[in-house]
Amino acid sequence: MSRRIFLLFAFAIAAAAQRKALVGGTLIDGYGGAPVRNSVVLIDGEKIQAVGQVGSLPVPPDAQVISTEGMSVLPGLWDMHVHTMLSGHSDYAHWDKTYPPQLESVIMPASAKQLLMAGVTSARDLGGPLEASIHVRDAIRAGKIPGATLYVAGPFLQHEAYPGTEYFRWGVHGADDARAKVRKLAEAGVDCIKMIDQDEMAREEIAAIVDEAHRHKLQVVAHAHRPNEIRFGLEAGVDDFEHTGLATAPEYPPDIVEKLHERTARGNIAPLFWTPTVQVLWNYDYIRDHPELIDDPRWHEGLPPAVIADIRESLRHIDQLEYFRMVPQRKPTLKRKFQQLRQSGAVLLIGTDSGVPTQFHTQTTWNEIDVWVRVMGVDPMDAIRAATFWPAVAMKVDREVGTVTPGKYADIIAVRGDVLRYVDLLQNVDIVIKHGVRYK
Repeated sequence: MSRRIFLLFAFAIAAAAQRKALVGGTLIDGYGGAPVRNSVVLIDGEKIQAVGQVGSLPVPPDAQVISTEGMSVLPGLWDMHVHTMLSGHSDYAHWDKTYPPQLESVIMPASAKQLLMAGVTSARDLGGPLEASIHVRDAIRAGKIPGATLYVAGPFLQHEAYPGTEYFRWGVHGADDARAKVRKLAEAGVDCIKMIDQDEMAREEIAAIVDEAHRHKLQVVAHAHRPNEIRFGLEAGVDDFEHTGLATAPEYPPDIVEKLHERTARGNIAPLFWTPTVQVLWNYDYIRDHPELIDDPRWHEGLPPAVIADIRESLRHIDQLEYFRMVPQRKPTLKRKFQQLRQSGAVLLIGTDSGVPTQFHTQTTWNEIDVWVRVMGVDPMDAIRAATFWPAVAMKVDREVGTVTPGKYADIIAVRGDVLRYVDLLQNVDIVIKHGVRYK
């Protein structure tokens, strides 16, 4: 065989290996319409080539056929609030002091891979060291390491960094400093700006952060733990609030509810997004009383034995953790606040605070979806869209991902069974494809 013929043959084989066909499953495409039975999804390289049904969309003879019979096929999930620099350890002070040398090389890549293997093909990483966040994100996008596609904020912006956290938290001192820090983050290439404790900032500092971020076409994501964090954030034009806060207050005050309705009623600006992160509080009692979760080896993926042992030891007495001390008072308020947010017109997004104590990247996303459906009364289709379509819209990448659509990246998962009836099936994703590459 001549060299030319050999090269042509090798090229043909490689091209055929890139072509895939997912055949037979029930497709939930992310748009919210009726599922497509006996679906066919054709993938060519990184992109989705065509979507149809068995009998009407022919499968190319050279495509690798992947049977999805008996499965739900849907877009890869998003988690809009993760911390890849954390891995479930209960002692922040110990973690922040001990593991900086391993964040970029070990811990953040492990977190990103764990997310991917759980069916999370995209995630927003809200708070981490700047260079490490950028480097890990870029390594994943370049295909050098496996992991969910990350959209990173880099360091938190706040009034004053907590002692010992200055490498991933930046204090803001005046409007000029606020603008300078946003510019530094923007020039480094972050995907969004994360602001916390804004009720401790001067109003002009908050306004400067939001204005400068918007000048650089970056959204501002802000905490919503306390009333003035929300009030000041709304006043400044924050794009997305995080958490279902206000501690033990039974509901959001009338003036905040009114401000939310005023903001969402304005049709000439982008939607107001909100990431409630309810499962971390709602599931505390279950995790405390069913420590099998700590024994699940899936969260060990990519972590050295010494780190695994350290995390396990830190979670020996979950009932004694200060992090969860106020759960008995806070948990009963979650349903009412969640309903207020839904009624406000804000677009709610699936996000989990993955990485905080007891919250492993292998399980938080499906737990959040499950609590939305089982406890908060959200329709399963709406919950899935909050984890697929709407996050892509929020991050302004909906032309690339978020739905199973020809021309978009092939970020697709499949789960055996009917997830619209049993949404907790998402805890065991059978097939994970990201950018056309099958990882599971």
